[in-house]
Amino acid sequence: MAFEIEERRIDVADLQLGMFVCRLDRPWEETPFALQGVALTRLEDIDTLQRLCREVWIDARRRVPADAPQALTRSDASRHRFNSNTHYADLAAVEDEAPRARAALENASQIIDGLFEDVTSGRELSVERVERAVRPLVATVLRSADAFFLVEGLRRSDSYSYSHAVSCSALAAAFGRHMGFDEETIFSLAAGGLLMDVGKTRLPEQLLQYPGSLAPSEVDVIRSHVDHGLALLDEAGIANLDVLDIVRTHHERHDGSGYPDGLAGHAIPISGRMLGIIDSYDAMSSARPYRAPISRHQALQQIYAARNRLHQAEVVEQFQVCLGVYPTGSLVELSTGEVAIVMAQNQVRRLRPRVAILSEPNKQPLDDFRPVDLMQLGDKDGVDIVRSLAVGDYGIDASRFFLQ
Repeated sequence: MAFEIEERRIDVADLQLGMFVCRLDRPWEETPFALQGVALTRLEDIDTLQRLCREVWIDARRRVPADAPQALTRSDASRHRFNSNTHYADLAAVEDEAPRARAALENASQIIDGLFEDVTSGRELSVERVERAVRPLVATVLRSADAFFLVEGLRRSDSYSYSHAVSCSALAAAFGRHMGFDEETIFSLAAGGLLMDVGKTRLPEQLLQYPGSLAPSEVDVIRSHVDHGLALLDEAGIANLDVLDIVRTHHERHDGSGYPDGLAGHAIPISGRMLGIIDSYDAMSSARPYRAPISRHQALQQIYAARNRLHQAEVVEQFQVCLGVYPTGSLVELSTGEVAIVMAQNQVRRLRPRVAILSEPNKQPLDDFRPVDLMQLGDKDGVDIVRSLAVGDYGIDASRFFLQ
């Protein structure tokens, strides 16, 4: 039958160029699309569907030619500016968005794994694959940043390079959302976070994994990843100025002590200043060959202590407001002795987030988690966070409560 279709329901986070959407979870009249369906030939159409719908139906038998991705390849006056004039409200509860956040994380992890393997093997960086990794990340962070960071905090890749790329991409999207940037600027930040260390694929793996101190000549080799990264972007035709700025300047520092150009202060583009903080934060809170991770709370404290030296104070303060005193996904110990994980921030009382209690006061794991809103308890009940914990403290595996 020439007109036979094969409908398949999918989450909007999984939409890709080349699909044909034949049915929505809302009336077509409430969208800018024609009633007969929409062929996904433009990234803008995917963005629109992700804003308007939660799930759609595609015709699995029908594929359409897609335009080449433009967000990463354009460099003209259409470059999006960093205007903080958009307010984003959460569109989904943490519990509802968590499955979509997990799917977006797994999608990005799989794509970045293959993408880095391609580049390591000498193949060209794929612009389309970068787009396919970043768009769902940005979409889920815009719906609920807390949901993504809860899931991301529980699931870590075995490879630091891959998990660092995905984490920095999502952190950049959340920071851009907090700052009120437009969606395409947020996408550029997230793409820059994903690609800022891609040049390390051109370096010897044994040097990247070396657990001891490096000789000055070896430090120079490590620092060359910036030039390698810029060369890889050039070969791929990536001309997005924000992405290029991030790759070029995320190791520059406010006092001029960074590299490769020793830029200082406002000579560092705002995108580079933001991703420099994100890069440091995720590196400190992740396991590395030469040291154990520190808690996310401690990483924020160290970055705050270095404000106006390594990082611009105003940007550091906004980053801390964005993540909260105890970032979502952090393990914490309560004044009751119980171990909990931060599930969502309370913007009014940042020291009293929503948590999920994972253990008894004697640190014995519960059979199931118990959600508690510390702000709703109030001061009279005397339940506070007394300290942050690193992943694995007390042998409590938070992932078994949420990712089974």
